[in-house]
Amino acid sequence: MKDGAGVLVIGGGPAGLAAAIAVRKKGFDVTVADGAKPPIDKACGEGLMPGASEALRELGVAICPADGQVLRGVCFMDAASSVEADFSGPSGFGIRRTVLHQRMVERARECGITLLWNTPVTGLTSNGAFIGGAVVKARWIIGADGIHSRVRSWIGLNANPRHERRFAQRRHFQVKPWSDRVEVYWSREAQAYVTPLSNDETCVSLVSRNPRMRLEDAWRQFPRLAGHLLGSTPSSVERGALTVTRRMGKVYRGNVALTGDASGSVDAITGEGLRLSFRQAIALAAALHEGKLERYQRAHRRLAKRPNIMGRLLLLLDRYPSLRRRAFRGLAREPELFARLLEAHLGQDSPKFLAATGLRLGWQFLTA
Repeated sequence: MKDGAGVLVIGGGPAGLAAAIAVRKKGFDVTVADGAKPPIDKACGEGLMPGASEALRELGVAICPADGQVLRGVCFMDAASSVEADFSGPSGFGIRRTVLHQRMVERARECGITLLWNTPVTGLTSNGAFIGGAVVKARWIIGADGIHSRVRSWIGLNANPRHERRFAQRRHFQVKPWSDRVEVYWSREAQAYVTPLSNDETCVSLVSRNPRMRLEDAWRQFPRLAGHLLGSTPSSVERGALTVTRRMGKVYRGNVALTGDASGSVDAITGEGLRLSFRQAIALAAALHEGKLERYQRAHRRLAKRPNIMGRLLLLLDRYPSLRRRAFRGLAREPELFARLLEAHLGQDSPKFLAATGLRLGWQFLTA
C-alpha cells in the first residue's frame, strides 16, 4: 500500500470510480479504497439515460454495443392510458450494472489509479484515513460511499434528517425484449421499470413505499407486464435496495468532499442517479484542480436542481393516483407534450421552453 495519495476516494462504485477517473485526468495521484471487490452490483433499473452515456464518453469509459441494448425512448403506462416519446438527441443504453462497473474498473486501471479492493476505510485523520490498520495520507479525500455514507457522518454533515425513502427489487429474465424503450408501469402502490439489456435478457425493477412488496406481488398489479414475462426464466436472484430522496445544504468540509449518493440523492423514478454522479465527478475534479471546493458546492447545487424538481413532480404522481390518471389522460391526448417533458427532464431545453411546456401541461390537466 502506498504511504500517501494526492486524492483518496472512499467507495469504489460507479460514483467513486467516476470521481477517481475525472480527478486522475487532472493530473492527481489517485487511490480508491472499498471494502467490496468488483464487480460491484446494485439493485437498479440498469438503464443509462443519454446524459449518463455522454458523461461516460467524456471520462473515456468505453461501452461497446455488445455490452447491452440501445434505448430509443421512454414509455409510461397505467391501467387506462399509455404515453411514449423518443429521445430527441443521443440514445440511452441498457446495461447490466456489473458490466458497467467492470468497464469503469478497466478505465481506472488504464488511467493508473491505485485500486484497493477488500480494503475498508475505518476512519479519517487530520491528514488522511485509516486503511487496513495503517494511516494513509492524502491531500484531498472524496467520500463516494453511498446513501448510508460513513464519510458524511465522520465530517458531521448528517444534520438534515429530512428524506423520503422507497424500496426497490430487481430481477433479470431470459426473454427477448418486446420494446426498445424503457417502460414504466404504474399502479396504485408501485412502479415497475422494464429495461432491455440484450437480445434475450430483460431487467425488471419494482419500486414502492412498501418494504415488504416483492416482484411476485407485482404481477397482479401489472397484468400487461405479466403477460410479456409469461413462461420466461429468471436469470438472476431477486435483489433489493433502498432509494432515497435527500438534499444536503453542504457537500464538503475542509479537505473532504462528498459525491454521488453520499452527497444527496434523487429517487430512482428519475433515472438520473448515474448521470448526476458522473457530472458531479467532473465538476469536483475541476474544483480540486483549482483548489477551491466552494466551486464544487455551487456546481453540485446547480446540477441537482433539475433532477430534484422532476423527482418531486413524479413522486406526486406516485402518491396521488387520481392526479396521475388525469395527467396521463391529458398527455395521451397530446403526445408531443410528453416528448417535450422528456426533453425538459433531460435538460435539453431553455427556461422559456420549460415554462411554455408547463403552461400546456396545466391546460391539459384542467381539461382532462
